[in-house]
Amino acid sequence: MPAIGINNLTKRYGSVTAVDELSLSVERGEVFGFLGPNGAGKTTTINVMLDFTSPTSGGVRLFGEDVHENSVSVRQRSGLLLEGYGVYPRLTAREHVEHAIATKDAADNPDELLDRVALGDAADRRAGTFSKGMAQRLAIAMAIVGEPDLLVFDEPTTGLDPNGARLLRDIVRSQADRGATVFFSSHILSQVEAVADRIGILRSGRLETVGPIDELESKLGGRTRLELQLERITDDLLELLRGLAGVRSVRTENNRIRIKCRDDAETKLRVLNTASEGGQLVDFTTNDSQLDDVFSAVTEVAQ
Repeated sequence: MPAIGINNLTKRYGSVTAVDELSLSVERGEVFGFLGPNGAGKTTTINVMLDFTSPTSGGVRLFGEDVHENSVSVRQRSGLLLEGYGVYPRLTAREHVEHAIATKDAADNPDELLDRVALGDAADRRAGTFSKGMAQRLAIAMAIVGEPDLLVFDEPTTGLDPNGARLLRDIVRSQADRGATVFFSSHILSQVEAVADRIGILRSGRLETVGPIDELESKLGGRTRLELQLERITDDLLELLRGLAGVRSVRTENNRIRIKCRDDAETKLRVLNTASEGGQLVDFTTNDSQLDDVFSAVTEVAQ
């Protein structure tokens, strides 16, 4: 039985369809990255999943339970960090965590939780004095109270500096290691790529693709980035490069050309030969495709 089962979910607001016949399954213990452009329907999906709003049709089951009929019990098994979360300015960090512990009827030590998110020294400070990153780390501590079976993180890296983002990644992996399921929505693709077992890409309310990142790269034919340094760049050369089979995009910066293309030897050789003949190639570098390339390819193909 999957942790999350979304079946033909549709949500309309008047004439606007925010989610369109979405079906998706997330296994227990999986870290699932939920991606999509702004307005794709990610937050609407999460709101229906948590019974904050009702679907127009279809439904969601968490751990086999219908979320609408059993919203209290499924939320007891869930830890939430939702976009737009706000702290209570007059309460201290410890008081926030103590309240979360009482609500979950858990036995956690609040100071240990605050230490895990590097807020131990600020335990007695009022949250109204916190920076955005500190408030976000406090929200992470509250989300993991009671070792929930499901963690739902919607844009959890908001306000976090690199150290905070690394701390979040460590917590996500440690929660998954103990068997929790993590549903992770973020527009910062590198953060998702660092922790996700699988990803799903939503566009205009529809699921465009789903699977492990490496499989999606293979499915899309693979992508690579070439950066070419030339003695001169002409409009004719740029047109030639854009017209080559396997080339997806070409852009210039100073005396460099940056190209996204298929990740195969024939395509890369074709690009390098054309650049050598038309622009006196000085040097080049290549990088394998990553999640942002998969995201761009899927959303561009869908247009």
